[in-house]
Amino acid sequence: MGTISTRVPDELERELEAYLEEERLDRSTGVRKLLAEGLEEWRREHALERLAAGEITFTKAAQLAGVSVWEFAQLVADHDSTWVSGDHLEADLEEL
Repeated sequence: MGTISTRVPDELERELEAYLEEERLDRSTGVRKLLAEGLEEWRREHALERLAAGEITFTKAAQLAGVSVWEFAQLVADHDSTWVSGDHLEADLEEL
Protein backbone atom coordinates (compact mmCIF):
# COMPACT_ATOMS: atom_id res chain seq x y z
CA MET A 1 0.00 0.00 0.00
CA GLY A 2 1.37 3.38 -0.98
CA THR A 3 1.59 6.49 1.16
CA ILE A 4 0.36 9.94 0.14
CA SER A 5 1.34 13.08 1.99
CA THR A 6 -0.08 16.49 1.15
CA ARG A 7 -0.58 19.96 2.55
CA VAL A 8 -4.12 21.31 2.63
CA PRO A 9 -5.56 24.76 3.35
CA ASP A 10 -6.67 25.35 6.94
CA GLU A 11 -10.35 25.52 5.95
CA LEU A 12 -10.17 22.14 4.23
CA GLU A 13 -8.46 20.64 7.25
CA ARG A 14 -11.23 21.98 9.51
CA GLU A 15 -13.83 20.42 7.23
CA LEU A 16 -11.93 17.15 7.27
CA GLU A 17 -11.75 17.15 11.06
CA ALA A 18 -15.51 17.81 11.28
CA TYR A 19 -16.14 14.94 8.85
CA LEU A 20 -13.89 12.58 10.81
CA GLU A 21 -15.63 13.45 14.06
CA GLU A 22 -19.11 13.11 12.56
CA GLU A 23 -18.30 9.77 10.92
CA ARG A 24 -16.20 8.58 13.87
CA LEU A 25 -13.24 7.71 11.68
CA ASP A 26 -9.54 7.99 12.22
CA ARG A 27 -7.71 10.33 9.85
CA SER A 28 -6.23 7.63 7.58
CA THR A 29 -9.51 5.77 7.19
CA GLY A 30 -11.45 8.97 6.55
CA VAL A 31 -9.02 10.27 3.95
CA ARG A 32 -8.97 6.88 2.16
CA LYS A 33 -12.78 6.83 2.13
CA LEU A 34 -13.06 10.36 0.76
CA LEU A 35 -10.37 9.70 -1.85
CA ALA A 36 -12.09 6.50 -3.01
CA GLU A 37 -15.46 8.27 -3.24
CA GLY A 38 -13.94 11.20 -5.13
CA LEU A 39 -12.21 8.93 -7.63
CA GLU A 40 -15.39 6.91 -8.11
CA GLU A 41 -17.28 10.11 -8.92
CA TRP A 42 -14.49 11.24 -11.25
CA ARG A 43 -14.57 7.91 -13.14
CA ARG A 44 -18.31 8.24 -13.67
CA GLU A 45 -18.13 11.87 -14.80
CA HIS A 46 -15.19 11.09 -17.09
CA ALA A 47 -17.12 8.19 -18.65
CA LEU A 48 -20.18 10.40 -19.19
CA GLU A 49 -18.06 13.10 -20.83
CA ARG A 50 -16.31 10.64 -23.16
CA LEU A 51 -19.63 9.02 -24.08
CA ALA A 52 -21.22 12.40 -24.82
CA ALA A 53 -18.23 13.34 -26.98
CA GLY A 54 -18.69 10.13 -28.97
CA GLU A 55 -15.22 8.90 -28.04
CA ILE A 56 -16.36 5.58 -26.57
CA THR A 57 -19.31 3.23 -26.76
CA PHE A 58 -21.95 2.96 -24.07
CA THR A 59 -20.60 -0.39 -22.93
CA LYS A 60 -17.03 0.93 -22.76
CA ALA A 61 -18.26 3.95 -20.81
CA ALA A 62 -19.94 1.68 -18.26
CA GLN A 63 -16.70 -0.27 -17.92
CA LEU A 64 -14.71 2.94 -17.51
CA ALA A 65 -17.16 4.10 -14.84
CA GLY A 66 -16.79 0.77 -13.05
CA VAL A 67 -20.51 -0.03 -13.06
CA SER A 68 -22.87 -2.40 -14.88
CA VAL A 69 -24.52 -1.22 -18.09
CA TRP A 70 -27.81 -1.01 -16.20
CA GLU A 71 -26.32 1.18 -13.48
CA PHE A 72 -24.68 3.32 -16.15
CA ALA A 73 -27.99 3.65 -18.01
CA GLN A 74 -29.50 5.08 -14.81
CA LEU A 75 -26.52 7.40 -14.40
CA VAL A 76 -26.96 8.63 -17.98
CA ALA A 77 -30.67 9.18 -17.39
CA ASP A 78 -29.96 11.06 -14.16
CA HIS A 79 -27.61 13.38 -16.09
CA ASP A 80 -29.99 13.76 -19.07
CA SER A 81 -27.24 12.64 -21.43
CA THR A 82 -27.71 11.24 -24.91
CA TRP A 83 -26.26 7.78 -25.15
CA VAL A 84 -27.52 6.22 -28.36
CA SER A 85 -25.21 6.95 -31.25
CA GLY A 86 -25.53 5.40 -34.67
CA ASP A 87 -21.75 5.23 -34.86
CA HIS A 88 -21.48 3.07 -31.74
CA LEU A 89 -24.79 1.22 -31.73
CA GLU A 90 -23.49 -1.82 -33.58
CA ALA A 91 -20.36 -2.05 -31.38
CA ASP A 92 -22.50 -1.78 -28.24
CA LEU A 93 -24.80 -4.56 -29.42
CA GLU A 94 -21.82 -6.80 -30.19
CA GLU A 95 -20.34 -6.20 -26.73
CA LEU A 96 -23.61 -7.13 -25.02
